[in-house]
Amino acid sequence: MAAVGNARRPADAVEARRAREQEVVSQMIGIWCHARHGTARGELCDECAELEAYARARSERCPFMETKTFCSNCHVHCYRAEMRERIREVMRFSGPRMLLHRPVMACRHVVESRREKRVIEREMRDDR
Repeated sequence: MAAVGNARRPADAVEARRAREQEVVSQMIGIWCHARHGTARGELCDECAELEAYARARSERCPFMETKTFCSNCHVHCYRAEMRERIREVMRFSGPRMLLHRPVMACRHVVESRREKRVIEREMRDDR
C-alpha cells in the first residue's frame, strides 16, 4: 500500500519538504518547552531535546517522504507509543500558538496538510 499519493517528488523537493517538516516540529517543541519547562527561547531542556532528536531521526529515516508531507498523513506510524503520545501533546499545545510565534510557517503547514488530505481522500474514492 502506498503511503500517500502515487506521485514521486524529485530528490531536492523531498529534502526541502523534510527540512520544512523538521523545522515545524522543532518550533513546536521549542514553544512547548519554553511554556511548560521554563527554558529560554531557542533552548530546550534534556527531555525536549530528546524528543526533537527522536522526531528528526524518524523524519530522516522515513521511506515515504517522496509520497507524503507530514507524519500525520502517513499510514505507517513509526513512532514508539510513548514518543507518539509526547509529540501529540506537544502539537496539541503548540499548534494554535504557532499562529502567534510563526504565522507564515503555521499557515503554510495547514495549507499543505489540507491539500494532501484532499489528495488522499480523492485517491481513496478512486480506489473504490
